[in-house]
Parts: sequence; structure tokens; C-alpha cells
Amino acid sequence: MAKNKSEIKIHSYGIYKNWDSQTKELPQIIEFTTTVNASLDVEFGFIINVKKAKGLRLEYCIYHPNIPDEEGGVLPPFSGHVYIKSNNWDFYLGDTIWLPIETKLGAWRMSVEINQKVVAEKTFHVVQREQQSEIEFWQKRGYSQKINAK
Repeated sequence: MAKNKSEIKIHSYGIYKNWDSQTKELPQIIEFTTTVNASLDVEFGFIINVKKAKGLRLEYCIYHPNIPDEEGGVLPPFSGHVYIKSNNWDFYLGDTIWLPIETKLGAWRMSVEINQKVVAEKTFHVVQREQQSEIEFWQKRGYSQKINAK
């Protein structure tokens, strides 16, 4: 009898509320985006849903944009593995920005593999925080400026 194929889909990606890895609760999405304004402790990444894969080993990796380590070398990718706990399982892969912020700018690639096959991947572009006017601030939140024509 043939085994059903696993189903993996990205549930959400972007900027999240701060995540506590000690709890079972996954972080809540704030904004769907792949562009992240660099600021201290901003949480970004993605959540995947995995079906029909209980017991399989999931490998994850976060490739940083040539961030220097304490000795001045390049910080190696952050990687690890977990075992899929159920046949309908959600997994969060994410990171935050720490000081000094200016060394964290660039492309952060996050990937997830099952059975040596990439099943989910996103690249986030961490950019210098934009200076914006008060009008731009409110426009990004869905408000539009009304202009009185005479």
C-alpha cells in the first residue's frame, strides 16, 4: 500500500508579535511582507502547516547576511531539527534583529527541509528603517489624506 505524500504549505510569513519559544503558542502575524525595517527585536519569519508527516525529521536553517561574529568572522547559519509531532502540525521559523542593527541589513534566507528536500523557503530583506512623514505613516495604516479643492 502506497504511503500518502506529505502536504506542506506556508500559512503566513512576515512580521510577527514577539514569540516566546517556551510556550506552545505560535506568534501572531502583524504584517505579511518580505521587507523588514531594521529595528531592535523585530520578529520575522514564517509559519508552515505540515500534514501527513508525523514522526519525520524536519531540518531548518536561517542564512544570515554575512553578520560578523565576536571574533570578526562571518556568523554561520543557524540550523537545527525537530520531529514532526502530529499529522496536522504547525511550525514557526523566525529570527529577530539584535544590536548593532546596522550589521543585520541584507537578505536573510530561511528554509525548511524534509527528507533532504526543501519544502518551504522565504528570503526576507532587512533594510534601513525609512524616515517617513506623518502623512506616509497614516497612509500605510489605511488612512488617506483628504484634499479640499476650491
